[in-house]
Amino acid sequence: MIKVLTSPGKYVQGKKVIKEMGNYIKELGGKALIIADPIVEELFLDDLKAGLKELNYEIEFFNGECSKVEIERLNKKAAAEDAEMIIGMGGGKTLDTSKAVAHYSELPVVIVPTIAATDAPCSALSVIYTEEGVFEEYLFLPKNPDVVMIDTEIVAKAPVRFLVSGMGDALATYFEAAASALTRTTAMSGGAPTMTALNLAELCYNTLLEYGVSAKKAAEAGVVTEALEKIVEANTLLSGLGFESGGLAAAHAIHNGFTVLDETHAKTHGEKVAYSTLVQMVLEDRDPAEIEKVMNFCQEVGLPTTLAELGITDVSDEKILKVAEASCVEDETIHNMPFAVDAEMVKDAILAVDAL
Repeated sequence: MIKVLTSPGKYVQGKKVIKEMGNYIKELGGKALIIADPIVEELFLDDLKAGLKELNYEIEFFNGECSKVEIERLNKKAAAEDAEMIIGMGGGKTLDTSKAVAHYSELPVVIVPTIAATDAPCSALSVIYTEEGVFEEYLFLPKNPDVVMIDTEIVAKAPVRFLVSGMGDALATYFEAAASALTRTTAMSGGAPTMTALNLAELCYNTLLEYGVSAKKAAEAGVVTEALEKIVEANTLLSGLGFESGGLAAAHAIHNGFTVLDETHAKTHGEKVAYSTLVQMVLEDRDPAEIEKVMNFCQEVGLPTTLAELGITDVSDEKILKVAEASCVEDETIHNMPFAVDAEMVKDAILAVDAL
């Protein structure tokens, strides 16, 4: 059995690190194409200029959708500018586009998240959509980003909901990796989970429970504390390594199932994953005290623990069964669980969490 751990080449995190960016990426090349959210120009351009003062660069603003058309447009821009590296700065779709452009351009890529809402920045994956925003396919990349850099001052000043959403996404990491380890399922890294990945996933979980509430309060005040630093690392690095090299299971599959209901579309990825983690715990028949501990954590930081909080106010067995059936389609990660799972079981577990 082959075990594989995959990770970014370098991870840099701290307050005001964007002003020192050049020190960490200069070995990658002398000219960069920066693919950025428009908000970067409004809020962070001066700091970015300070951090890249010894580097030649051009900024191209992201059009809003990680589509094949946008990727091709930016590929052509990178070639026209003779770019030697790609820097992606912004939210998830901007970063996914930047990773794809770097892949097709055969250039190194630097990822600079402006929020800590998911564990995607560290991964070797881009989610591709149509120009209308409909999911099209996953693009599995041959390697992780060369550098991931996250400025915690920027994260602290972003809307608090994003940080909390990141906690919801990270919450699933330990439980999904533990389930995958039992079945020795091949993770996205290309091999079975290593001890390292499993221990990082557990550290992620323990960090969330210990520091999550304090980090949220810091973000509400717009300040950087050690608790916020720890949660940003848990949301981004620990969860990123844990899910990619530890494995996915029921929680993310159930999240995907919830997306069939229009009522949930206003909820973030992490908000849906948090509820789905509780559903996985019920499926596993975990100790009620453990389920209660996780549910209390969700309530303390503001993650959904009821269907109404997911936007589903008109609850019926038929509607929830649709979610469950979508969760259990062939090749979904729910089949990485160490026991057979069917749609009826998932439906009952979803309703049980709501009742709890």
